[in-house]
Parts: sequence; C-alpha cells; structure tokens
Amino acid sequence: MPLIPLRDGTAIPQLGYGTLDLQPDREHSDANAEITASVVAEALRAGYRHLDSAQSYGTERGVGRAIAESGIARDELYVTSKLANPHHRPDDVRRSFDQTLERLGLDHLDLFLIHWPLPTLYDGDFVSTWRAVAALVDDGRLRSAGVSNFLPEHLDRIVEETGLVPVVDQVESHPYFQNHETREACERLGIVVETHAPLGHNREPLSDPEIARIAAEHGRTPAQVIVRWHVQLGDVSIPKSASPERMRENLDVFDFTLSAQEMETIAALDRGADGRVGPHPATYEG
Repeated sequence: MPLIPLRDGTAIPQLGYGTLDLQPDREHSDANAEITASVVAEALRAGYRHLDSAQSYGTERGVGRAIAESGIARDELYVTSKLANPHHRPDDVRRSFDQTLERLGLDHLDLFLIHWPLPTLYDGDFVSTWRAVAALVDDGRLRSAGVSNFLPEHLDRIVEETGLVPVVDQVESHPYFQNHETREACERLGIVVETHAPLGHNREPLSDPEIARIAAEHGRTPAQVIVRWHVQLGDVSIPKSASPERMRENLDVFDFTLSAQEMETIAALDRGADGRVGPHPATYEG
C-alpha cells in the first residue's frame, strides 16, 4: 500500500476503510460494537490497515474491538477519528479525545480531525477548536491533526490566525463533484486531500457510461476505475463497502494505470456545485 507523506513528517496509507453507516444507528452500544467489529474484521482480513472512524458515527468501540481481536500489531495500523460537532468548545476537545481513545481501546491515535467547521455555530469560532485539536499532538497521544469538510476560506482563516496547518482536509470529492477550489487551496497550503465517499455518496458515478467504458477496456469494475482515478490524483481515499468481495476489489487498483486521456475523460464528468451530494460546509450545523 503506498504511503502519502504528510507535512508533519508522518505518512498515511493511500487507501483506507470508512466506517460510516455500518450500524443501524449511531449509538455507542454493545450491539452496534458487535456489528461494526464483524465488518471491520473483514476489512482487516481483506488487507486494509487504515481505518477511518468518527465520534459521531458511533463506530469507535467496534473498530477498537476489531483491532484488539485481529492480532495485528498497532504499529501496522493507521487509525483516524473525528471530533463530533457538540464538542467544539476548546475545553471539550481534550475530554472528547480521551473518550475516543477509551472507546477505541488505544493509547494513541494516528489522525484526529475536526469533522465540520460549523461556521454558523459557536459564534463562528472554529479557530479556537482547531488550536485545541492541534495542541493534542503535544502530549504524544496524537500523531497528526487535521480537518474535514473545510472550505478554502476556513483553511485560510485557521492558518492565518494560528500558523498551524492541518496535515489533511477530508472532503467530498468524486467524479461528479471534484471540488476544485478546495483542492487548489490544499495544494497551495501543502495539505493532503482525503476523500470521503470517493465513489459518490449516492454511488451514481458507478453507473456512468464513460466510466463503464473505461472499466471494460481495462477489465475492471467501475469502482476500481474511480478509486484508481483518485490514486492517480494523489488523493487519500476511504471507500466503504460491507461486502468482503468489494472490500478486496477496492484495494486491487495498483496493477493498472489510467491513461492521460482517460483521466481527462473522468475530469470532464465534473458537475461543479450541482454534483455535491453531501451537506454544504458553509451552512451545515449537524
């Protein structure tokens, strides 16, 4: 698995396994932990070593259980979680991070992200939240700090006001919404783009005729073509599937290459703002 270097000297596996909506609800319950642990165990058996969770997903306990039962050494795994929206006040950040480690059963986390900027809440002060998250690196229990769903104006503000640059911005990006403005801001600031739902939240790009044509020419599936497109863009991506076969399929993208023309064909599928499926970070309040 290729490793993508981060600006703080660490590195992140280019593909990970996303754990959103593995459970019937987002409660941190025993029943949900059992469900998530079973699915994540399949992902680990398929070869994933990068696991993406979030406080708001309710999957941290299940992810932790799967890790504990896997027998895989901690230093072979890369584990991410995200700060939930109710915990943005600086005094709440460390407490909620402690709870994340407890639920995961880990003594450190590889990456912790602010899940949403929430610019219309907390008096618009996501800068203090970012400062508090970045400070978690200082005590050795967090390796890297980043953000999620931050727009260019959010990135510029936290960097200008704190001097602290996130290592990644995890954002919506897929063939129908390529999020060029945020990508350009990340490149300018030296931030790695990480894509959640890289196949599209509604998976609509999987049925696109152009992607199907490219897939047929390579003897691959549409999902593999889209994941490969992200790989060649230099993205970190976290596709999600509960199917063991599709888990393996999404990892099996490193033995073929899309041509420059094929990359351009997929780039031309972008619908701009009309292609966004998830909430808009400028107005989302969770």
